[in-house]
Amino acid sequence: MAGTMHAASRSATVSCAMAPPACLASCAPPAAVLQSTTTTTINRICLSAAATSISITGSSISSSSSSSSRSPWLCPQLVDSQVSLLRSSLPRVNREKNSHCIDIISFNYVRQTSGSSANLQEDVQGDASFESPAFSTTSVVMDTSKDRLASSLSENSTKAISQNVEDEASDVVQQVQAIREENATLRGDISQSGCETNIIPPPEDGLRIFEIDSHLKPYKEHLVYRYKEYKKKRNLIEEYEGGLEAFSKGFEKFGFNRSSVGITYREWAPGAKWASLIGDFNNWNPNADVMKKDKFGVWEVFLPNQADGSPAIPHGSRVKIHMNTPSGWKDSIPAWIKFAVQAPGDIPYNGIYYDPPDNEKYKFQHKSPRRPDSLRIYEAHVGMSSTEPKVNSYVEFRDDVLPRIKRLGYNAVQLMAIQEHAYYGSFGYHVTNFFAVSSRCGTPDDLKSLIDRAHELGLFVLMDVVHSHASNNVLDGLNMFDGTDSHYFHSGARGYHWMWDSRLFDYGSWEVLRFLLSNLRWWVEEYHFDGFRFDGITSMMYTHHGLQMTFTGSYGEYFGLATDVDAVVYLMLANDLLHGLYSQHVTVAEDVSGMPTLCRPVHEGGIGFDYRLQMAIADKWIELLSKKKDEEWDMGNIIFTLTNRRWSEKCIAYAESHDQALVGDKTLAFWLMDKDMYDKMALDGPSTQELIEALHFTRFA
Repeated sequence: MAGTMHAASRSATVSCAMAPPACLASCAPPAAVLQSTTTTTINRICLSAAATSISITGSSISSSSSSSSRSPWLCPQLVDSQVSLLRSSLPRVNREKNSHCIDIISFNYVRQTSGSSANLQEDVQGDASFESPAFSTTSVVMDTSKDRLASSLSENSTKAISQNVEDEASDVVQQVQAIREENATLRGDISQSGCETNIIPPPEDGLRIFEIDSHLKPYKEHLVYRYKEYKKKRNLIEEYEGGLEAFSKGFEKFGFNRSSVGITYREWAPGAKWASLIGDFNNWNPNADVMKKDKFGVWEVFLPNQADGSPAIPHGSRVKIHMNTPSGWKDSIPAWIKFAVQAPGDIPYNGIYYDPPDNEKYKFQHKSPRRPDSLRIYEAHVGMSSTEPKVNSYVEFRDDVLPRIKRLGYNAVQLMAIQEHAYYGSFGYHVTNFFAVSSRCGTPDDLKSLIDRAHELGLFVLMDVVHSHASNNVLDGLNMFDGTDSHYFHSGARGYHWMWDSRLFDYGSWEVLRFLLSNLRWWVEEYHFDGFRFDGITSMMYTHHGLQMTFTGSYGEYFGLATDVDAVVYLMLANDLLHGLYSQHVTVAEDVSGMPTLCRPVHEGGIGFDYRLQMAIADKWIELLSKKKDEEWDMGNIIFTLTNRRWSEKCIAYAESHDQALVGDKTLAFWLMDKDMYDKMALDGPSTQELIEALHFTRFA
């Protein structure tokens, strides 16, 4: 069970699954002298940092008039100028997920004047959301280009136009105020409906962290450099990939993607010299479906549908990529594979083309619950959750364990070992296939049914995601995928974790970033996970990986040459992506170093996590139970441990976790019951005083 110390979270919600708001009414600007028509697109309404002024940036689309005497909104000089009014960049919603989500991103201001008639028409340009933070003072500054107008208009006309501008400005302000009020209502509806946004806000200056923590100022050079590297990466992704939103959809390009005419398979393997797709579908013939390589090292093959319209690769077929590499010929499971299985008697896994017919695919019935204000997390390993000596299944966990978790009062469940891992003894932390579910427990559709049931019970579902390292396996993992040790990972010693016997990602690589960011999005889009616990990020953030290193809390230990800035930037991008696209999403960092700024928003200069794990608390309970008598418990020390955290950063305090229970230690229950757990638990047999006291303790703890 976990408790939290939390502060008010920063809202980012702005979309809604409902009909468009009727928030733009007709306005009545001054009458024009003669019949005329002008359409002005107001394409950006910017909200100032202080939220005390509005600016509308507009451009004239068309203008026609039979007289040079025009209403101010019809004057090209005025329309072409930067007309000041206000509002910040507008989020866009995901049309695919919420087909009715709609709000205002831009609208056309259409003047059809005859006498005093006027009309304001709403023209929604795509789906969008209107984010308008509250502000108390509204000032409108209209650049009327008076100097230019004075040469052609009399003084009285100029005064009249100025008055008209002020009147129209007042009307527009009222329209914006109406939109703002409507938007406040929409936000309330959104928070009830669970809709998501899909806007990833642009980088800011990243200097807020120095106001929050003055102890960071001596390390400003490093932190400013870190933020510049983050902004540089964001800008490059924006320039060459169309932004993080598009960049994180790598699964729509790489791996297997089926269209109405066939299946396209792509794989990034720049070190490979030759490649072909093999599998059951072509009798493992390496010459049947030869792939072509582009200048970026991406191999591709297209397999058209069969004559009867069926896909060239049947659902459930085994597939691999056959490559000639610098280290020789090899057959590998595709890096973006969605399912992999180990056949009975086989050692290496096989990739499975998983694409069941529509009538066999699981369809979600329940929306994700709102993010709890205070998380109470039940950490679970599906395979180890059975009372019987077997690997449990997603279906059994769904039916037997989830209701119990709900009855016990938890509001969130955190699932370990979801990503496929060949070595079961790694507890899921030596991942071989990052986009595939662990096949020991069932199919992808089985996992979906588990998550849907959790949502039905009102449980938030977190996934223990492993992006800190990868399995060392060559045949069924990413290691030496294209025959080089520098493909997805750093080469040499930097790319190897000697304690974990695993490979370490090169977070500065463009395609590695695409792979990992897309992996996060895949688990959210395909399986509806509500958040992630990022495992082992201490290993990511430092080149020494936290090994043989004692962190004392001195800020010099966090900011310097030992910091892996590329890895930190990746974590910033990951949090940008998840919080931008999914407003209710939760990210939790497993860090034992105490890295400052870890749980401050990215726009402030932080790394962006919602919570950090308070690792010392679980260790403290083990220490007390294993080394101290009851009368030796130091309450002052316990309180210090419970409250020792960075100001303004939220923490999750595990009573116990797998780090204590599985890694060379015992669960709290075993510390209390010890050997009596094995032979003194029968209802019809004798018990012991120690067991009775232990059961009493666990019941009321």
